[in-house]
Amino acid sequence: MRLLLLNQFYVPDISPTAHLAESLVHDRVARGDLVTVVTGRGSYVKVEGRVRKDITNPRVCRIWTPGLGKANLVRRLADYAFFYLGAAFRVLTLPPQEIIVSMTTPPYIALVGLIHKMIHPRARLVLWSMDCYPEMFELAGVIRSDGIATRVLRWLNRRIFRRLDHLVCLDEAMASLLSSRYASGSRPPTSVIPNWELSELYHGPVADGMRSSGRLRILYLGNTGYGHEFETLLAAAAVLRNAPVEFAFFGGGSRWRALEKAREERGLTNLMLCGYVPKEETPAVMRAADCALITLRREALGLMSPSKLHASLAMGLPIIYVGPSGSNVDEAVKRFNCGFSIQNGDAEGLVAAIRGLIAKPEHLGELARKARRAFEEAYCETSALPRFDAVLRRLDLPREAV
Repeated sequence: MRLLLLNQFYVPDISPTAHLAESLVHDRVARGDLVTVVTGRGSYVKVEGRVRKDITNPRVCRIWTPGLGKANLVRRLADYAFFYLGAAFRVLTLPPQEIIVSMTTPPYIALVGLIHKMIHPRARLVLWSMDCYPEMFELAGVIRSDGIATRVLRWLNRRIFRRLDHLVCLDEAMASLLSSRYASGSRPPTSVIPNWELSELYHGPVADGMRSSGRLRILYLGNTGYGHEFETLLAAAAVLRNAPVEFAFFGGGSRWRALEKAREERGLTNLMLCGYVPKEETPAVMRAADCALITLRREALGLMSPSKLHASLAMGLPIIYVGPSGSNVDEAVKRFNCGFSIQNGDAEGLVAAIRGLIAKPEHLGELARKARRAFEEAYCETSALPRFDAVLRRLDLPREAV
């Protein structure tokens, strides 16, 4: 089949969606599909990497944008506008595609897929939802929940959902939210497929106890965006400032400066803040950790799905989750008993969990083995990609056969 994938980020970019897109594309190419990727030239963060131009399948079409960054809303919207226009023009020049897979960066890029579908009605459109808009804009305080912009964007969502052939969500909370708000009465077929990591990138023995010498190292790896909550962690870190524990943050994002400020004002010498690391270096960073910290704001339930989960499980890192029940992380922790699920604001519960691990480091080995089993059973490519293939194969059937 001819397959088109739309996403602003693609390798060598280090963003999680870039690598998920590449994984899906390579799987489709291996299955004999002819794949086109329409993506941007800008980066999630500045990275070094050579863009391959000698490969014809997949064909990667990179749209120029000014690369103004995320310093403010105007800059971000300008980059989005250039990408929308460039992607629309490129898609107009493509031959008919059987299936279009649209991710959600930038928001509403599925509209470009709809343009192709309007010209070529036999094309099927799949929305692969990573984040929910305009809800994420509301959460970030960019627009008011009762404002005109929100009403217009919700109206636009309902129009898009009426034309979707399939919706792929990351957890049941997201599927329920999107279906109830935008697909009532005309719900597209929906699948829940968690994100994944490649098994080949994460291998080696699972730790039997504490990996670091004498100090429990809790790792937060990735973006610190509006959907994440850190006050519970900061309160626990203050209580544990004299305990043998270190909170190591590798990443960046909108909440990063607030973390730096909190560390300075509260004297949190047990909080270490570093920048982003390239994808190929993350296994080494994770091998030096004992647990993975994942957080989610209560208001973000169903709007996003923390991508830190899958790599952490792959490395056999027990999960310390601070967030609401019902998220993909909460489901994984409870299903596989591979860590702790703690409600927002329960700093005492977080402190108790950490002190328990310090007191009985041998418990880390048991949790680590359960974490790796969770990855192998539910969060690696051998679990996720066949489920995606089943969705796409059904869409590729003649309409009368469906």
